[in-house]
Amino acid sequence: MANFNFNKVILGGRLTADPELKTTPSGISVTSFTIAVNRRFGAKNGEEPQADFINVTAWRQTAEFVSRYFRKASSICIVGSIQTRNWTDQNGNKRFATEVVADEAMFVDAKSESPASVQHAPASYVPEGYANFGEAQTPAYSTGAAAAPKFEEIADDDELPF
Repeated sequence: MANFNFNKVILGGRLTADPELKTTPSGISVTSFTIAVNRRFGAKNGEEPQADFINVTAWRQTAEFVSRYFRKASSICIVGSIQTRNWTDQNGNKRFATEVVADEAMFVDAKSESPASVQHAPASYVPEGYANFGEAQTPAYSTGAAAAPKFEEIADDDELPF
């Protein structure tokens, strides 16, 4: 039988509190936060939907990104994996925790729908090398106002090698 090990989680929900960026003694950024994810089914007529509250931990650049751009009630999409851990507390009781370790975090809300206190990242991604060239040479995947590049028509394509 093939070795089939797979641990991938995609979550979309709202932050229950402002994420707080911390730093480990070795200088690594980390933040822990909780996402409320409404269940698809379970709300009856006029009732609030039921939600699951999922603990998430983000490290390094992902932690810095989340703590900078997201606040309580912000919609967020997380891609990561589930991790479990256990320990014995001060009273000798065995404790367990299950959490999602975020590899990626993404915006979900439009700027106008997100909490007012959130500073948004630029609407487009422009690599460093393009910064000095101006709008006309903005890459095609940018969401800026630049027009798509114009392509030259080839009158006779019989000589093309493909």
